[in-house]
Amino acid sequence: MFWKTKLPLIIVFFMGVLMAVQYFVPHHYSKTVYDTYVDWGIVIAIFGAILGYFSFFRVHVMRIKKRAPNWGFSAVTIGCVLIMVISAMIDGKGTNSFFMNMFLYTSAAINATVFSLLAFYISSASYRAFRAHSVRATALLLAAIIMMLGRVPIGDKISFWTAWHIPSISTISQWILNSPNLAAKRAITLGVGLGSLLMTLKIILGIERTYLGG
Repeated sequence: MFWKTKLPLIIVFFMGVLMAVQYFVPHHYSKTVYDTYVDWGIVIAIFGAILGYFSFFRVHVMRIKKRAPNWGFSAVTIGCVLIMVISAMIDGKGTNSFFMNMFLYTSAAINATVFSLLAFYISSASYRAFRAHSVRATALLLAAIIMMLGRVPIGDKISFWTAWHIPSISTISQWILNSPNLAAKRAITLGVGLGSLLMTLKIILGIERTYLGG
């Protein structure tokens, strides 16, 4: 039990305290410790990637063997992965290589198609969410309209009130980005930082032990 429960907690506590103290020690030994730790982290990440690839192939191979629903997609997935890996090993990943052509003319095109469809889903969801059924929803709707008009050239063309020294739609949208939006973004970032700090302390102190599999 010591090797499975106590030893991991001791290692996590020691390394967590060491890296936290290292950040505040301006010495070349401290820098050496950090660089060594980062190098070891890269090595561990490589083995983790290998484990991930093994799990990936295992899952899809099992789906093919069991003839699970839509198992043909698993066969196509494995075939595409093998083609890309083998082509990169043989022909490299240069500008006119087979690997890069496959990436540009298949993967990039598929990503563009998916994101173009995603834009319509976002528009539909925005329409349902921005219904002016309350004061907050109305403010959100107006801000969304101003932001969308401020990002396209038509926003300035319809800003007829600029002759009266009133800011145009693009100027107002930029102010929304730089002031209220930035303030909310900083508040969210601060909350995420505090949450990450608390989670780190829980892991270092052994309160959070889900990484042990329990």
